[in-house]
Amino acid sequence: MDRVEKLLPILNKSERVGVLTGAGISAESGIPTFRGKDGLWNRFNPTELATYEAFVENPKLVWKWYLWRMHLIAKAEPNPGHYALAKMEELFPYFLLITQNVDGLHKRAGSKRVVELHGNIFEGKCRFCGKKYTEEEFSALWPLADRKFLASITEEELKGRVFEEVEKGNLPGCVNCGEIIGPGVVWFGESLPQDALELAFDFATKSQVFFSAGTSAVVQPAASIPLYAKRAGAVLVEVNPEETPLSPYCDFVFRGSAARVLPQIVSSLEGS
Repeated sequence: MDRVEKLLPILNKSERVGVLTGAGISAESGIPTFRGKDGLWNRFNPTELATYEAFVENPKLVWKWYLWRMHLIAKAEPNPGHYALAKMEELFPYFLLITQNVDGLHKRAGSKRVVELHGNIFEGKCRFCGKKYTEEEFSALWPLADRKFLASITEEELKGRVFEEVEKGNLPGCVNCGEIIGPGVVWFGESLPQDALELAFDFATKSQVFFSAGTSAVVQPAASIPLYAKRAGAVLVEVNPEETPLSPYCDFVFRGSAARVLPQIVSSLEGS
């Protein structure tokens, strides 16, 4: 495994630093994988629930699944990896954090320059007219989706009174068109937001150092972003406990969790 001390001189001379994160950085916050092990949902295929077709056919079922996921995420807290990246943002004049995660933990940790490629699970999006709702707007419109509320209740209360409300037809209606609003995430079959993609690729090609942290480097198009940075001349750094398809292209590889390695890098930067 590479040593942080070897990377420091490069970082100290750099002004433009980009980071791509994936599910691995949230693992130590207790965020479950997409295919959570909850017996309630084992009979469902996530790739069949997270689609426009499934939502149109059975919005109550889809929303109960998302409220269950939101409940688990709402109870989680940012870990040292999230906080390290928020601190890293303060150390470089030009910095961008690009994430594939929808949990919002980067923003909760204090990161401000964030591009959420796959959206945010606590936001809302109408698939019928295209209107988007921020977390604040959506929770005000539909209190069942409020993050603080979901964090305050038990799983029994979720599966009881919350799911009962959904079954009664208590679903969020779009203020523009009146149709049912869906979660503000990118579903299977949907394109990633073009503006977010363009910003991510543009910054990557101008970065002097680019980190890939906690991502499997297989989900496209996000997996290509670090390679674009490398081809444009950036020093490529991987932080991941396991080898990935990106590993052979990296200049530095740290075989450890983002929650452990990133704080070490930031601490060394602050002390250098």
